[in-house]
Amino acid sequence: MILFAVSLIATAGNMGLQSVLPAIGREFQLSDTLVAGAFAISALMWTIASPVWARWSDRIGRKKVILIGLTGFVVSMTGFGLAATSGIEGWLGAIVAFVLMATARTIYGVFGSASPIASQAYVADRTSPEQRTQAMSLLASAQGLGTVIGPVISPIFILPLVGLAGPMYAYALLGLIVLIVVWRKLPSGEVVRRPSPSGDRGDKGLWRDRRVRDFLIYGILVTGAQAVNISVLGFHIIDEMAATGLEVRQAQPFIAVAMFAGAAATLMVQWGLIPLLKLQPRELMRWGAALALLGNLVSIGAPGYYGVVVGYAIVSMGVGFARPGFTAGSSIAVRPHEQGAVAGLMMSLAGIGFLAPPVAGVALYEMAEWAPFAGNALLLLVAVALAFLSPVLRFDPTPGVEDNPPPDAPPASQPGPEGNR
Repeated sequence: MILFAVSLIATAGNMGLQSVLPAIGREFQLSDTLVAGAFAISALMWTIASPVWARWSDRIGRKKVILIGLTGFVVSMTGFGLAATSGIEGWLGAIVAFVLMATARTIYGVFGSASPIASQAYVADRTSPEQRTQAMSLLASAQGLGTVIGPVISPIFILPLVGLAGPMYAYALLGLIVLIVVWRKLPSGEVVRRPSPSGDRGDKGLWRDRRVRDFLIYGILVTGAQAVNISVLGFHIIDEMAATGLEVRQAQPFIAVAMFAGAAATLMVQWGLIPLLKLQPRELMRWGAALALLGNLVSIGAPGYYGVVVGYAIVSMGVGFARPGFTAGSSIAVRPHEQGAVAGLMMSLAGIGFLAPPVAGVALYEMAEWAPFAGNALLLLVAVALAFLSPVLRFDPTPGVEDNPPPDAPPASQPGPEGNR
């Protein structure tokens, strides 16, 4: 439950910041594209730092790395809040304040991956294979719950004295409380540490292997499109509500409702529909890309706030299907000794997806309201075609299906000399 709290506060804080960032950018009168770039920096650092923290947790211990990650979270949130307050109150120029905000986000990018990686490894060290699935699911559910709670409670902390920076101070305080609980209460006795999957470098060049390549391409298309939807959402709602006469700060609760709808749709799919329907990776990827495509078309064709919310919720449902589809499918496609490498490769998509796509999507939005959704539709149309036409993605592990290759089929290619990042 302590590790549940660690994952919950980190995810809630990150999504809470995402929900207020567009309003802060508009208060500073900065370009929407420039604001989106702040998150791209943290995504880049996240991608680079993740394997480093995986190896450090093997060397110095899981608890120490969790504490390092939480400390980085608290410092980042506090720094972001102070920079935002300084800019909004006029103590610093908008550009200087924004640079400090971007620096705070860079700190999060460097340290943000430390806690979740070490938490997962901590659980793996202390559970049997039979217990591990349930324990890992608990950590994953904390992240899912955080995506719901973060945007919903953020407007509560937008108070007269602290304004839009209030949620950052609140999450920093909550993070500090969790840090103290981990320091005082989390056991750190002598346990044999097993190397975490994200630190596995035993299989080189797996990203070029034809068994995995189409899953990776599909994952990049879907996660990139999702990143565009998330990054554009706040600006889109602010503009839609401005047409009704609401100011930027008054639009914040409407952003929270939309993000809640998307998170709830994802949880409904992953906690309800997937276990109920028992879909295999092939169906998950097909339904996922198709629903995400539909959601972007709704965002183009349905005017007003409710069209934005419905479109975003449908996109979130699609991603809820697609993500377990390509992660499970890629795992099935490789040998047992390659599981760590492929897991790390697919996990890196979370950082890769938030590098260029959000900046490009917000830039398109500044050109025309419909443009980022049209661009997403093209990406997702390719993902749908890939899901139906790729021989690799058409594989179904269900016994008796004609698409299944024989058990002794050789791999499509051998790993090359490149690393797995």
